[in-house]
Amino acid sequence: MSVTSAILQLRNELPSTVQLVAVSKFKPISDILEAYAAGQRAFGENRPQELAAKAQQLPADIQWHFIGHLQTNKVKQVVPYATLIHSVDSERLLAEIDKTARAMGKTVDILLEIHIAEELTKQGLSAEEARALAGRMAEFPNVRLRGVMGMATFTDDMAQVRREFRALKALSNELSVIPGCDQVSMGMSEDWPVAVEEGTTLVRIGTSIFGKRN
Repeated sequence: MSVTSAILQLRNELPSTVQLVAVSKFKPISDILEAYAAGQRAFGENRPQELAAKAQQLPADIQWHFIGHLQTNKVKQVVPYATLIHSVDSERLLAEIDKTARAMGKTVDILLEIHIAEELTKQGLSAEEARALAGRMAEFPNVRLRGVMGMATFTDDMAQVRREFRALKALSNELSVIPGCDQVSMGMSEDWPVAVEEGTTLVRIGTSIFGKRN
């Protein structure tokens, strides 16, 4: 299936309440331009240097989502270009994003990454840590909390995936009392239909659009 066909099929299958983030990491400019020509505007990258390089070469109306683990010493490469940073997993990182955004005279939208998977290799805050950090957002005036992100366990057991997504959505509902905090980023190529059923607002899909990693 071509990139164009995959984009059009996903757009037809996804509810209007769910935004498609096309995960373009490791993919060439030509693939991104094909998706762009099909009407796709939100793209996800997980390496700061690659995001910065692509953002400087591609149309200015692309919305760049940073979805990978972000080190504090790489924040300066991401903040100028990111529409939304999905992967804030520590207070230290949040403070660095706020500091960098303040120096640039802008406000950055972020999601708190929550550890929902039964895998130690996954990053993320606990629900308790997220609640505490969300309650202190006034200390970071150049960052705007928009919601939460999580990655489910890599498994064929969709019942387990559903439980994990459901827990993330429950936390999202708690935090929705914060103005503008209404986004849930969950669901990838293997499990996005379950994520949609459980209330996601953003799906991060790469393989189903661009094929397996080159």
